[in-house]
Amino acid sequence: MYKITLIPGDGIGPEITRAALRCLEATGVEIEWEVVEAGLSTMEKYNTPLPPSVIDSIKRNKVAWKGPITTPVGEGFRSVNVALRKALDLYICLRPYKYYPGVRTNFQNVDIVVIRENTEDLYAGIEFEEGRKKTKELINFIHRLEGTKIKEDSGISIKPISISASRRIVEAAFRYALKNDRRKVTAVHKANIMKFSDGLFLKAARKIARRYEGKVEFEERLIDNMCMQLVQKPENYDVLVLPNLYGDIISDLCAGLVGGLGIAPGANIGDEYAIFEPTHGSAPKYKGMNKVNPTGMILSGVMMLKFLGEKEAANRLERAVARVIEEGKKVTYDLKPTFNDPTAVGTKEMAEAIIEKIR
Repeated sequence: MYKITLIPGDGIGPEITRAALRCLEATGVEIEWEVVEAGLSTMEKYNTPLPPSVIDSIKRNKVAWKGPITTPVGEGFRSVNVALRKALDLYICLRPYKYYPGVRTNFQNVDIVVIRENTEDLYAGIEFEEGRKKTKELINFIHRLEGTKIKEDSGISIKPISISASRRIVEAAFRYALKNDRRKVTAVHKANIMKFSDGLFLKAARKIARRYEGKVEFEERLIDNMCMQLVQKPENYDVLVLPNLYGDIISDLCAGLVGGLGIAPGANIGDEYAIFEPTHGSAPKYKGMNKVNPTGMILSGVMMLKFLGEKEAANRLERAVARVIEEGKKVTYDLKPTFNDPTAVGTKEMAEAIIEKIR
């Protein structure tokens, strides 16, 4: 039996978690769940969206399954997801994007895995607020050091890219490619402009790629060109490895290729710990409406089962999801031909249809 931390999240998190949990349990894999709360629901009680008990639970169990958690835009607390990644050194953001027949999309030959570096880049959280004394000091320091004049009413974010972090994320991409019979790794960057940050990432990627010559193909793409390539011929791409910010943007683009964030699973993995979760947000306006597609949460459970070595159970659950989507009868509104289709079912009902296919 496995013991796994379960974080239902907030917004739609608890209801898609309940639905997905029933699907996972229907596979027969024995799991003891340690349920802990994080997000808006903990703010009043603990004055933080991420109580220490959450980190402690994940450290004990090594593996967690998590629903979406709200992140305020522009103000308030920082992202719980970012905090978890930093606290547990979850440097790999793993997001597979696969087309399932029956999903409404213009692209059908898509099977892409995005591997995003999780700890550095502009998401490192090194920021200087406009108007603050230390921000003015930084602006003056840069002017003295480089002769570059930054406008005094600027806010500044620092973009650190290290050799060590770049090497280990590219190494992870090649290891994933070998383990999962993928043919090619593409390193994505903007090294023609940011020569000392993206340039360093690309240099590290080239060095790692030389170790895999003859085993896994390697290529490079500029981030802007990569966006165009993905909407023109996504079938040409396999595993993409990117710095943090580009990885976040490309992840949403790839989700669009396969039908949206509703069917996109993800994981954040380090050398000791792993957290599996859907890639979509908490959608608080749909809270309690039994309306939202649970597929992303369920497929993140599929990823978790594979991570645990329960490949047969994972494959049964994924096949069940695929069959329900392809049949198109008991699916949520976003998987119907039109959003106002009266035959659309709710979160709970779609999960029940998937459970029937598992058995």
